[in-house]
Amino acid sequence: MTARTSPTTALPANGSAASPVDRLRPRRSCLAVPGSNPRFLEKAQGLPADQVFLDLEDACAPLAKPEARHTIVKFLNEGDWSGKTRVVRVNDWTTEWTYRDVVTVVEGAGRNLDCVMLPKVQDAQQIVALDLLLTQIEKAMGFEVGRIGIEAQIENARGLTHVDAIAQASPRLETIVFGPADFMASINMKTLVVGEQPPGYPADAYHYILMKILMAARAHDLQAIDGPYLQIRNVDGYREVARRAAALGFDGKWVLHPGQIEASNEIFSPSQEDYDHAELILDAYDWCTSEAGGKKGSAMLGDEMIDEASRKMALVISGKGRAAGLKRTTSFEIPEA
Repeated sequence: MTARTSPTTALPANGSAASPVDRLRPRRSCLAVPGSNPRFLEKAQGLPADQVFLDLEDACAPLAKPEARHTIVKFLNEGDWSGKTRVVRVNDWTTEWTYRDVVTVVEGAGRNLDCVMLPKVQDAQQIVALDLLLTQIEKAMGFEVGRIGIEAQIENARGLTHVDAIAQASPRLETIVFGPADFMASINMKTLVVGEQPPGYPADAYHYILMKILMAARAHDLQAIDGPYLQIRNVDGYREVARRAAALGFDGKWVLHPGQIEASNEIFSPSQEDYDHAELILDAYDWCTSEAGGKKGSAMLGDEMIDEASRKMALVISGKGRAAGLKRTTSFEIPEA
C-alpha cells in the first residue's frame, strides 16, 4: 500500500473535475470473475477477496459480451459486495466493444461501481479517453464527477515503455496492474506457464518489468498490482510468485480461484510481529521528537536506533496492517530517564 495520505484534488490535463476521493483501497487479493457467469458472480460475493473485478474482456467470449454487460449491471445493483472494491474490466480501446462496455455498465450501475479497469493500455491518451467518457456519463446521469477510479493494465512492451506517462494521465488512476500472459506473448518469452520463469534464463525474467511498473506507480502515489498465476491448483507455485511481488513492494495480486485468496491476503499483509514493531516505532518516534521526549531527531527503541527514515518505513507497514485488520498486541512504554 502506498504512503498516499491525501485525496486526489488536482485537475487532469483533459479538464475533467476531480472529486475529493481517497484512492487508497485494500487490494491484497483481486478476484477475477467472468461477467457472463451468474453462478460465479453470486459465489464471489461471499469470498474474502479485497477486490472483485467483473470481467468483460478475456473471460467473456465475444458473443457473450453484450449480455454480460447487463448481467454485471444486475449483480452490481442487487448483489451484496460489502467490504469489497467493485471493479469492472472492460475491453481495450482497439476493439469495437469498449465504449459500449463503459456506457452500459456505468450508466446502469455507476453508483455501485468503484473502478473501471482498462486492459492493454499502451499510452496516456487511452487513459485520458476513458476519463473523458466517464466524466460525460457522470454528468449526464447526475453522478458525483470523478468518483469512479481507473485501473490501468500494462500488457505489452509499448505500454511498459510509456508507463510513467500512463501513471500520471488522470487523477482517477488508482493502480497500475501487470498483465503477464499478454506481456509474455508480446515479447516472445519462451514459456507457456504464466508467471513462471522461462527455461534457460538463470535470473528473474520479470524483475525489470515489475520494478518499472512499481517505480511509475510509486512516483505518482498509485498502487501496483501483480497479475494472475494460471496454475490455479498449484498454491505453492502461487505463493512463490506472490512473495516475489510482495518483496519488491507490490500491494496485491490477482486471484483466479478461491483457493488462492487466503495465500494472497496472507502474503500481502505484514506479519503480526512486523505490524507490532512498526506501531512501536511510530509511537517511539512521536515521543522522542516531542517536548516531553527531549525534541530529539533520533532515539533508541530497545537495541535499535530510529529516526525519520524509520518512521517512513514504519508508516508503510502499519498502513498495510491496519488495512488488513490487524490489532496491536504490544504497547509503547515511555523509557525511564
